[in-house]
Amino acid sequence: MKLGIIIGATREGRSTDRAATWVAEAAKKSGFDVKMLDLRDYDMPMFNEPASPQYNPDRAPEGAVKQWLEAVGDMDAFIIVTPEYNRSIPGVLKNAIDFIAYEFERKPIGIVAHGSSNGAQAVSHLRGILPGVLAVTVPRTVFLPVARHAFDEDGVLNEELAANPYGPIGALDAMLGDLTAYTTALNTIRQ
Repeated sequence: MKLGIIIGATREGRSTDRAATWVAEAAKKSGFDVKMLDLRDYDMPMFNEPASPQYNPDRAPEGAVKQWLEAVGDMDAFIIVTPEYNRSIPGVLKNAIDFIAYEFERKPIGIVAHGSSNGAQAVSHLRGILPGVLAVTVPRTVFLPVARHAFDEDGVLNEELAANPYGPIGALDAMLGDLTAYTTALNTIRQ
């Protein structure tokens, strides 16, 4: 199963990439073929197409947008790793989602969020946004504190969080189990 891990922040000094590294290592151990999809690698303009991508039969994406759509279109499932900015998701992540037409259709998405409220409001907003691009979010989510405090620079979870039997490791394992089951089921439906 091809899993795209979307790094939903691009700002200098971000720590979301640390959390994404931790997620990628666990996903590989769970049998996923992992590809990091760092939004820094797709310098997309602000979405300004004349119609919603799902309702524009004459659409002809170019450049970074075309590369983004091809990259996500090739995946079977996703995990979005995002910080919470001002009680929501980063604008760059919302912009990338707005370019999606059918590339997420009937594909499962897990969410890993971090922030001062453990990313809860970012998760809530993603659960409202993703059905609009026909994606299916899995029930379990991973909530993390501010990532620069939770991980070292290599994406290793700190000892206190790692030792918590009800903490992030168990939550991520459960979410990956959901993602495996949903990916299998939705692949069958898409065929």
